[in-house]
Amino acid sequence: MFDKIQRAYDVLDHPQASGSAVRDALDGTGVDVDVTTISTDDGTTDFVKVVVPGHDPEADTLGVVGRLGGAGARPAEIGMVSDADGAIVALATAFQLAEMYDRDDVLPGEVRIATHVCPDAPTQPHDPVPFMGSPVDMETMNDHEVDEEMDAVLSVDATKGNRVHCERGFALSPTVKEGWILPPSEGLLDAQERVTGEPPSTLTLTTQDITPYGNDLHHINSILQPATATDAPVVGVATTSVNPVPGSGTGANYIPELAEATGFVLEAAKDFTRGRAAFYDDEEFDRLQSLYGSMDRLQTPGEDA
Repeated sequence: MFDKIQRAYDVLDHPQASGSAVRDALDGTGVDVDVTTISTDDGTTDFVKVVVPGHDPEADTLGVVGRLGGAGARPAEIGMVSDADGAIVALATAFQLAEMYDRDDVLPGEVRIATHVCPDAPTQPHDPVPFMGSPVDMETMNDHEVDEEMDAVLSVDATKGNRVHCERGFALSPTVKEGWILPPSEGLLDAQERVTGEPPSTLTLTTQDITPYGNDLHHINSILQPATATDAPVVGVATTSVNPVPGSGTGANYIPELAEATGFVLEAAKDFTRGRAAFYDDEEFDRLQSLYGSMDRLQTPGEDA
């Protein structure tokens, strides 16, 4: 797994990092790679989507979203920023699954991996430490990274700029679906334990964290923003630190922990597409809805009273 992290790091840690470089790195593997370039007044980024086929058309499809503002903050900072973790894990997962596919070690279900590549994203103020900004807004990210073919989504994001989760490694959020914060998935916790050899590590969420950006509420970061754009269940995979680290901080991509997070995503893909790991309990979710009604208004910008 370390070699896949290194490949992802090499592709992203470059002043001219691009979606084309990702496509070239996957050339000849047999997986489908789509690159879309989006330009705004704040800059340019390349959205990359990698589709790894499965062998069973009836099996569920897993979405893996590498969420970030940018892999670099040039010219303000030199080199890879902490915020790049989501893209590193997403691309390392793509490289591993593509290699497995090429060797005919194919999962039952399709895996759709999406992220974006920007070596010179802006920064933005945030408490307790600055965040990375992005050349594109959150709606555009969701439009290009979340699609209706995904039956469940893992959203990977550097989650180090807070005092909520103060340990190094990666943590799993509770499942979020249609405005509900549901219990953590037992199947995914099993995979986390298996990969790390440690007890599960979970991320605390608040209601604000699962609402769309732009409503003037505090969000831990963008890790659960995909949940505002789909009815599929979403789980955040948060790379974490002991002390708050700015998203624009360099030298803060912790390779062993990135390898563990990538290993987890791979194991979750195996288990989910084989029907061994559910993101939530269908019957309990239906019971919640029948007792308390829909919470999908939390997927919207809301209305001022």
